[in-house]
Amino acid sequence: MSRRSGILEFAVLGLLRESPMHGYELRKRLNTSLGVFRAFSYGTLYPCLKTLVANGWLIEEPGSTTEDALAAPLTGRRAKIVYRLTAEGKEHFEELLSQTGPDAYEDEHFAARFAFFGRTPQDVRMRVLEGRRSRLEERLEKMRASLARTRERLDDYTLELQRHGMESVEREVRWLNELIESERAGRDLKGSASGEPDLPDTTHGTPGGLPRSGDTSRPDTPDDTAT
Repeated sequence: MSRRSGILEFAVLGLLRESPMHGYELRKRLNTSLGVFRAFSYGTLYPCLKTLVANGWLIEEPGSTTEDALAAPLTGRRAKIVYRLTAEGKEHFEELLSQTGPDAYEDEHFAARFAFFGRTPQDVRMRVLEGRRSRLEERLEKMRASLARTRERLDDYTLELQRHGMESVEREVRWLNELIESERAGRDLKGSASGEPDLPDTTHGTPGGLPRSGDTSRPDTPDDTAT
């Protein structure tokens, strides 16, 4: 399994741990609540869902809403498939939550892990946060050393880009320090009015808020009859 596939499976299990969803709803939540999945297609999501079903972690059920029941005969399409987490799937997700290996510190995986910190034990949260901080401090040290070696050969714009990258990493390290201090003090992280914490935008290495599930941007055309 590729690292990208593993992150997607983890995120899908986590979202379905909250409630059953059909494919389009899942994709929208992945796009809006977890910024790391802003750009991916149904061609990526549905093979992942099929794998999780084959492993016994999900089951497929026909859509049961009135809207689904009416839409099928009118459009000639099958009702939407709803995906539900099984008991084995819940157990597997809890096992994944407890893992604190190096992958948990990487950019994309950390953002997904952080999104489910509300369900993660405090000691695991601490290990992930401290591991992420150590990883970024190592990255920052390498960036500084590289800049010191190449400064004289860089033009002003490239030099400014290098500085911007360093400042981005420094900001996330400061953010992590604040989170770790809060965890050690036993304080809960308070997010926005929706009750969700801001997620780190690891696309550019800087912490910041990502769109919520209530994002009002125009949704993609759904296709939830894929099997």
